[in-house]
Amino acid sequence: MKHTEDFKREAVRIALSNGLSRTRVAADLGIGKSTLAKWIADYRPGKPASGPQADLARENERLRLRLENRILREEREILKKATQFFASQKP
Repeated sequence: MKHTEDFKREAVRIALSNGLSRTRVAADLGIGKSTLAKWIADYRPGKPASGPQADLARENERLRLRLENRILREEREILKKATQFFASQKP
């Protein structure tokens, strides 16, 4: 089956941005994992070379990672408290 260029680009966008494994993305799209890997190599958005756009992209990535880290820390704390609560309960 021949996929359109738009389909390939959208598959790459999904694979790089949604946080799912590439195996899962490929399965959801009905394509092989190796096919998706090839498309990613072919269609990966170019990295900004330098200048204000590159600085902005780096800062946006740092902010995204900080937010993700904060959320993960909060989730970990909730799980710790839940574990302690259930461990303290008598059967």
